Amino acid sequence: MSVLRNLEAKLEGLVEGAFSRAFRSQVQPVELARKLAKEMEDAKSVSLSRTYVPNQFWVYLSPDDRAQFESYEDGLKKELSDYLLEHARSNGLALLTRPTVDLETDDRLSLGEFGIQAKLVRPAEADAEAEAVEGDFGHTMVYSTTGARRVESPRQASRALLVGENKRTVVSGDPFVIGRSRECDLVLDDPNVSRRHAELRREDGGWAVRDLGSTNGIKLNDRRSRGGRLSPGDEITLGLSRLTFEQE
Repeated sequence: MSVLRNLEAKLEGLVEGAFSRAFRSQVQPVELARKLAKEMEDAKSVSLSRTYVPNQFWVYLSPDDRAQFESYEDGLKKELSDYLLEHARSNGLALLTRPTVDLETDDRLSLGEFGIQAKLVRPAEADAEAEAVEGDFGHTMVYSTTGARRVESPRQASRALLVGENKRTVVSGDPFVIGRSRECDLVLDDPNVSRRHAELRREDGGWAVRDLGSTNGIKLNDRRSRGGRLSPGDEITLGLSRLTFEQE
């Protein structure tokens, strides 16, 4: 059995196992995985030597579908990310980062319908060839048991950045972890910063910052905070480091 088939079987197992209560609607995890892979293929960007594919995906669900498995999202998102990673590897497709999948609610969708939007986001450390293939948000494909249709994108193209430490860093993951550890997405060389100090996550179409139980905590616009929704121009302080959140 191929690696992809093993991953599909694992996704199908979510319905039969601990996740059984989560998928009583018409939307099934394995169907999400297959359609995400299709959108990945449909949004290829060809460079001189490689074929790049999107690395960030959004799945839009009806309120009823979203409510059924909201508490299981982290596990599902990881399995979908694994599936996309293996799909790209098996087909010789280039990824700039590990794929991320975010789930959101769209009131315009009916039970059993789901929309998928894909984007290729270039990390700050990408090579020169990759810089030329950064993609914009395209259309959103809405799938159901009766077919598929294109709809207007529910979000505007926007790239989140953290500005500070004499550089501009694209927020390219979800979650996006900041800390002193070399395994973080943004590494701060500051002894007052914990190894995994804080993270940025998508929330309701925007971004929010959250403290990860750091020793010295964080400040949001110079006020002690455990985290909150971010707007362009907000300043996040971690230890002695100041980062400004921007969108473009």
